[in-house]
Amino acid sequence: MADVFPATAPPLGSPDRQSAMRTAARLAESALAVEGVATGDREFRDWYAGRVRDDVAEVRRIALDRLSGWRAEPGTGNLVHDSGRFFSVEGLAAEDVDGGSPGWEQPVIRQPEIGILGLVAKEFGGVLHFLMQAKNEPGNHNGVQLSPTVQATRSNYSRVHRGASVPYVEFFQQAGRHHVLADSLQSEQGSWFVGKRNRNIVVEVGREVEVEAGESFRWLTLGQIHRLLAEDDVINMDARSVLACLPFGGAGEGAPTSTAVLRSCVEETGALHPTGEILSWLAGLRAGSGLAVRRVPLDEVRGWKRTEECVAHEDGRFFRVIGVDVRAAGREVRQWTQPLIEPVAQGVVAFLVAEIGGVVHALVNARTQAGLIDKVELAPTVQCVPSNYPRAPYPPQLRFLDEVLEAPAERVRFDSRLSEEGGRFHHAVNRYLIVDWHGDHRIEDDTFRWVALHQLAGLLRHGHYLNIEARSLVACLHSLAGGTRATGTGEEVPAR
Repeated sequence: MADVFPATAPPLGSPDRQSAMRTAARLAESALAVEGVATGDREFRDWYAGRVRDDVAEVRRIALDRLSGWRAEPGTGNLVHDSGRFFSVEGLAAEDVDGGSPGWEQPVIRQPEIGILGLVAKEFGGVLHFLMQAKNEPGNHNGVQLSPTVQATRSNYSRVHRGASVPYVEFFQQAGRHHVLADSLQSEQGSWFVGKRNRNIVVEVGREVEVEAGESFRWLTLGQIHRLLAEDDVINMDARSVLACLPFGGAGEGAPTSTAVLRSCVEETGALHPTGEILSWLAGLRAGSGLAVRRVPLDEVRGWKRTEECVAHEDGRFFRVIGVDVRAAGREVRQWTQPLIEPVAQGVVAFLVAEIGGVVHALVNARTQAGLIDKVELAPTVQCVPSNYPRAPYPPQLRFLDEVLEAPAERVRFDSRLSEEGGRFHHAVNRYLIVDWHGDHRIEDDTFRWVALHQLAGLLRHGHYLNIEARSLVACLHSLAGGTRATGTGEEVPAR
């Protein structure tokens, strides 16, 4: 069961409330600081260009039966690591026991370890900065992207691979020694993982704590990071997930409120639906879900075929399981092989947003995914790979696709191509959009609800409420707080 929290914030004037207000105000100040104190924009651009130039990985496709350190498990065909750690690729069967929808089978990644996605924060010149890492993942189509300070599985930071230690991991293993800004267990892709969770954590160290930025690290303000979100494939998925969990909500009076987005981040009134009502709606859908999931051998997954080269769907849709050989100079281990999931096409991930009563709301979809622990989490308005579905009649996954893709330019507030996690997925790219909805907001049904931005921030203090795609979009929404629209190439234009 996901954890439950009070629907109301601490009372005004209480120490907890005052602390939340101060934190939210400091985050808002950092979000408005588009020129860093610790790292100037020109310095960052030169450094990042250097990391892209120097941190080069050679990623070569190889047959699955040539993976070194991996083997097909006798009797199942599951791809498992010789150590018994890291992750495995096996089969999953899902069916609706109530008979409401057809079942399916698919390959899936099983990784029961809880990894760390952690950001270290520190004040420079009175402004919060965050230690970002330039990291080359084997599945990134463009090589280096900006990741959190630490992005590591338990197997990695416990050095099962016998490689170098993970820098800065001690700040999160000993988080109680520092000021914890955010800390929750969050899911990953429910379509490709089963039961996968990471600890999303942000710790602020005091001014007296010396934290030297290593060669692959730089301190950036939220304003700098938010501007980079508008550029294709710069801020990676794990960084977006952690950034979304920052406690913008709960500031109340006194925080900067330069735009409707920022106001909606920090105020706690004006929601179309009370938070308790949203929680009850989601709990009811979870309790009523008839989805049953069981493990099946990878060699016996119906509708999929296995060759020496890959595991693929028989009609070419969805994704493939491939093998890669990786040689990278800037990693804890210099050479390794592994399986990766490779989607067959680019997806679309989008929020429709509207100001309702002066407060920004996003239209969320309570989406069922077989790999989620609670089966149902709040997802974007649109989350699909259009080519995987017939266009007519439209399935529920495509209900608002035309409204997103055919929106006039003046209604598109964010449009950027962003990658998913390059450590498990190969060239997995989605087009992320935030689009103004100008129609009647009474378009809700059993699985769609308008949720205020400050409510989403509140839900993200806890695990298993928003899926990974929705968390990425929340980070993108926060990036609009400076009053600009992101066009997707780094160009920004004034918001209306």
